[in-house]
Amino acid sequence: MKGNGRRVLLGMSGGVDSSVAASLLQKDGWEVIGVTMKVWPQDCISRAEDKCCGPSAIADARSVAHRLGIPHYVVDEADNFEKIVIDYFASEYRLGRTPNPCVMCNEHLKFGNLRTKARSLGADFIATGHYAIIDHLESKAVLRKGRDARKDQSYFLFSLGQDQLQHALTPLGGMEKPAIREIARDLGLKVADKVDSQEICFVPGNDYKAFLRGHLGEEEFHRGGIYDTQGNFIADHEGIEMFTIGQRKGLPGGSPRPRYVLDIDPDTNRVIVGDEEDLVKEQFEVDRVNWLDGEPTEPKPISVKIRYAHPGADALVYPLPGGKARIELSSPQRAITPGQAAVFYDGDVVVGGGWIVRQPAPVAA
Repeated sequence: MKGNGRRVLLGMSGGVDSSVAASLLQKDGWEVIGVTMKVWPQDCISRAEDKCCGPSAIADARSVAHRLGIPHYVVDEADNFEKIVIDYFASEYRLGRTPNPCVMCNEHLKFGNLRTKARSLGADFIATGHYAIIDHLESKAVLRKGRDARKDQSYFLFSLGQDQLQHALTPLGGMEKPAIREIARDLGLKVADKVDSQEICFVPGNDYKAFLRGHLGEEEFHRGGIYDTQGNFIADHEGIEMFTIGQRKGLPGGSPRPRYVLDIDPDTNRVIVGDEEDLVKEQFEVDRVNWLDGEPTEPKPISVKIRYAHPGADALVYPLPGGKARIELSSPQRAITPGQAAVFYDGDVVVGGGWIVRQPAPVAA
């Protein structure tokens, strides 16, 4: 989409992607304003130094903006980030679910609060460096997978509403990473070879257990017992917050076969373990479904991704009352995890998605 002199607010993380996005938007005729969200409380600045939106990221974004000749602002979203993303992250583990904080951050902060900031600055659009394609049609926006299959981030944008999508730009969606780095080098940007972050931005070392211990405190953990599918007690555990579906590492030994976490019951604080084949499911349900182009009136063939790195599986999705849906898989899938997003695709188009709900493991009385 050409800018024709219109103003766009670009979220700048200090990385190569959003930096190149700024240049591409300029070339397409947009008046670009760069903004970086400060999401770290003052007492967390030390562990945020090399993280997304940490102090060094803000400095890099400011440097790129200066190089490109665009204004750059820092907006303080620390309180909102704490309430919307970090508290959600911790509460999901306390409920026996595995959270997806990037989806929440995108929906409520990057494409939510920044949109409000954009309007206050006279910008009708916001832009990000996401690897996803947003096609702007006459009456709607269509979200599609990014061209670079290894970097595609459409999964993380499934919960956006039409109003958000219609006022969003993702200029990198049709590009691949090597070409983006080459553009950055040609522009003389020092972030051209900056390493991509591979972890949750607020979890040092990707050690979520250590993060929860520090954020919640040991006394807040829900301790209980580990049981097999026959109802036999195996061992005590230090908190359901320490487990995820499909987990094998860290479980008690003494079994002739490897054990895997099958279910986490937040009502009884029981962790149910069993054999690997017990992880395989033929169907599951999701709630809080977001349909990007209206809810279908009959079962719809889709490809469903049950986690970000999942390749997708053919399925039928059955809309249910109350914003729910049932997914019947053509081939059974392993470790369908409560709390994770299940995103529905028709080819490369995102048609909707929802949040996987718990399926209690059958346990003998």
